[in-house]
Amino acid sequence: MTAFLLRAAVLCAGLVATSPGWAADPTPLTPDAKVVESPSGWTFTVAPYFWMAGISGDIAQFGLPEVHIDSDFGDILQNLDFAFMAAGEARYDRFSIFGDIIYTKLGADANTPLGILADSVDVTSKTFAGLLGVGYSVLEDQSGHLDVVGGIRVWSVDTNISFHGGILGGVEADDSATWVDGLVGVRGNYFFTPEIYLTGWGLVGAGGADLDWDLALALGYKFTDTISAVAGYRALGVDYDNDGFVFDVVQQGPILGVVIQF
Repeated sequence: MTAFLLRAAVLCAGLVATSPGWAADPTPLTPDAKVVESPSGWTFTVAPYFWMAGISGDIAQFGLPEVHIDSDFGDILQNLDFAFMAAGEARYDRFSIFGDIIYTKLGADANTPLGILADSVDVTSKTFAGLLGVGYSVLEDQSGHLDVVGGIRVWSVDTNISFHGGILGGVEADDSATWVDGLVGVRGNYFFTPEIYLTGWGLVGAGGADLDWDLALALGYKFTDTISAVAGYRALGVDYDNDGFVFDVVQQGPILGVVIQF
């Protein structure tokens, strides 16, 4: 029974972060070369995205020993209840302010052997990951730009286990952690033609976590001055360990996005 609960909790807690894994920082998917500025000189970008990531690493919750997980995107999708992911940027001359918000909820339930302690167990895991940063272009021309950036990322992971029927019927347990990491890095894009461009970023930092990093590279196509599509690959890693709560994982996979500029 203990092994089952551990695996159920770890599966949901770990998989949910991949949706943070589906993405935490696709803000650099915002090409701004050859963009028509507003009368104020500001340009704004909104970029909803989808990250088809798998996850691997070690997780521990509820005071139980660490468990290694290794799940592909298909496993995650089967347990997904809800997900919201969107990035945005405001840019003026060489300066930029960018952000990314991710919220995901995974749920799993299973019957227990014999049904003595409980008839069934429900596990729900929710993750929020939010990034806010600023940047400055150290290189910029008509073909693209390269920005030096810095910011903070807030993580929050919460897992709930509830028992139904049997001796433990009505019993619930909850374990959660929230932490903040500081990040620095670069991001930018380069236009091969007026329509086709390469975009990417690299971020690394620490804080509440011992290590927090994020790398991506994508190819974009501008359909109009306001609408673009991007496709690429992203890898994100975080190593958090505090008071028995362990979240040491790497998430990676293809990423797709739609970029809207105004």
